[in-house]
Amino acid sequence: MAYERMADLYDIFMNDAPYDKWVKFTESLLGNKAITIADLGCGTGELTLRLAQKFDQVIGIDSAPEMLAYAEQKSRLADVSVQWVCQDIRKLDGFRNLGAAVSFCDVINYITSESELIQAFQQINNALSPGGIFLFDIHSIDFIRNYYLDKTFADVTEDAAYIWFCSEGEHSGEMYHDLTFFVKNKEGNYKRFHEVHQQRTFSVDFYKKILDRIGFENIKIYGDFSIKENSVTENTSRIFFSAEKSK
Repeated sequence: MAYERMADLYDIFMNDAPYDKWVKFTESLLGNKAITIADLGCGTGELTLRLAQKFDQVIGIDSAPEMLAYAEQKSRLADVSVQWVCQDIRKLDGFRNLGAAVSFCDVINYITSESELIQAFQQINNALSPGGIFLFDIHSIDFIRNYYLDKTFADVTEDAAYIWFCSEGEHSGEMYHDLTFFVKNKEGNYKRFHEVHQQRTFSVDFYKKILDRIGFENIKIYGDFSIKENSVTENTSRIFFSAEKSK
């Protein structure tokens, strides 16, 4: 994942992200707060810190040390206890008997090959206790086609701006985000840098198939933060999955 320079700007441009909705969705499905929960792909910790106010023990895991540096600083300033771990969730290691794992906000979409997706889900299954819950979301393929592909986006703040072009990849549900940032320095000049991010959404049936094959059960599907099962429609932007490790 390419977040080396973007870490400095992530919170600025994610200011409107629905973190509270992710927390509410998680609370609604997990119920029991006396568990250890891992936030996979935690980024700068905005969701993780909110979860830490609701659950007994929270672990924030991300592969980008630059992101985790911001997350750790936030937790110190807020005096919130979170264990921060720098790991790639495709190679998750050293965790056992987690009560739950969550992975929201495009994280699973960054796993773009079938083999690596299977590997990641297997590692997550290994880290959970029997009966532990895995929650994650993905962009729907229809939403990608209708909202992202061949579109240009832009945002401007007082100290930074970006131009973002989204192009189609070779596979269905695959896209590339071509991002150019302009950041104001101390002298008042703007420095430009560039990143390319690759994402991919697979079919709902494919996710369900590999979850089942790995040993998850009670696999449920939700649409756009609804806790009503099978609430996905052709207009759904985010599809949520809940899967339980077999006991």
